[in-house]
Amino acid sequence: MLAIVLSSGKLWAQEPQNPPTDTLDLGDAYIVTDDVAEAEPLDTSIVDSLLTNGIKKKRNKASFKPDPIRSMWLALVLPGGGQIYNRKFWKLPIIYGGFLGCTYALTWNNQMLKDYSQAYLDIMDDDPNTKSYEGMLPMGYSIAGKEDRFKEIFKNKKDHFRRYRDLSIFAFVGVYLISVIDAYVDAELSTFDISHDLSLKLEPAIIQMGPPTLRHQKQNAYGLSCNVYF
Repeated sequence: MLAIVLSSGKLWAQEPQNPPTDTLDLGDAYIVTDDVAEAEPLDTSIVDSLLTNGIKKKRNKASFKPDPIRSMWLALVLPGGGQIYNRKFWKLPIIYGGFLGCTYALTWNNQMLKDYSQAYLDIMDDDPNTKSYEGMLPMGYSIAGKEDRFKEIFKNKKDHFRRYRDLSIFAFVGVYLISVIDAYVDAELSTFDISHDLSLKLEPAIIQMGPPTLRHQKQNAYGLSCNVYF
């Protein structure tokens, strides 16, 4: 708190420990006078200078308007950075949850692809020592006489997990792009007018259908007009 003291025709500023009772409130500053009733008007330029140089103004959060370009670049560099800049913190669990789900799907499908790819290679070769595919079968189950069938099964499984591995990559990239687009659009729409002055009214109206003719001097139709006020 800054005190602007006016006493005996002299003006100075000080920071008192306890604000006096006879003061004139100026928001973040106040005027102390020997005689408030007889005090002369204070020069506003002096007050503005003191407020600018000696008082730290509080930041008005309600007037914050994010820059769409900056928000987009922050989202590109750091996923979720645009939402943090826009102060939409509630969107962070959604974005990071999407990344976490895509990462889990990618890891799982990639591991299964490796396992079935190796099993398919082992069952296709003639080496009796390569039997990694037995780990994917029930304990004690023998595929003797069914090799061709299981070759087809392992091949289909390998292709299945490769397809879903690729889809997981596309989903990961999709979540990233959506987070960037959301950050940009959210910042762009932060200045959109949503005040109570916006209104939509339907009113009866007479609509002229075309130019006058010889038989009918006026061709009018009756309907409703839609008026938007902003």
